[in-house]
Amino acid sequence: MALFQVSGLKSYAELREQILPARQTHLFDRTNHYNFGTKTQEFAVPLGVDPSGFLGTCSRDGGVSIDLNHGTTTLAFKFRHGVIVAVDSRASAGRYLASNDVNKVIEINPYLLGTMSGSAADCQYWERLLAKECRLYRLRSNHRISVAAASKLLCNMMLGYRGMGLSMGSMICGWDKEVSCGRVCPAACSPPAVGAATPTAWWTAYELGRRGIAHATHRDAYSGGAVNMYHMQQDGWIKVCKDDVSELIHRYRKGMF
Repeated sequence: MALFQVSGLKSYAELREQILPARQTHLFDRTNHYNFGTKTQEFAVPLGVDPSGFLGTCSRDGGVSIDLNHGTTTLAFKFRHGVIVAVDSRASAGRYLASNDVNKVIEINPYLLGTMSGSAADCQYWERLLAKECRLYRLRSNHRISVAAASKLLCNMMLGYRGMGLSMGSMICGWDKEVSCGRVCPAACSPPAVGAATPTAWWTAYELGRRGIAHATHRDAYSGGAVNMYHMQQDGWIKVCKDDVSELIHRYRKGMF
């Protein structure tokens, strides 16, 4: 006690009262929502105020002018020869341009891709965790997880942390061996078609992806940098290009201005 008085340090009880809200007397352990079959906690919220409540105090209404403006452009579409995924590469923090060279496509495994929008940290953490769960599924069952199942697994992870301040929007794109009868998986592909017109179809799809991102960056100040494009095929994805948006705007300027 004398040492506390001399050093000016506060006891644990006093620090706890400052950190935790007055109405919160104890912490509750949250159940695990994403690592099925275990009861260990892998993602724990640190001691402190509720994250969603803290973010509420950071707005103009709370007296702090650090409103976050989110802006990004990601797209994915199916065609006869696979799935095209195209994204911009600009990362912003409010009105500050943090980076112009961010790859917003997360390579989950050779047959799954995830797009990234919102908080980069949230997207990278949870989609890497999804990659781990997909790998464990492959080892347990000796076959790849379906695109619909991977998407649902990620959705269940996010559902367990609703209201905790996470900012994440993602599309899961991949190739399925089979599509369930009576419904269409959002990112599953129809069987491939080959022939003399295949290169033309690929080029048309690539141009559509480039043009879509380029037009969006021209109209959105928080999107820009480069166009990163991936092509998901039956035997896995390939990275098509990384094109500078400023050059694409001059190429497609006829439809912009």
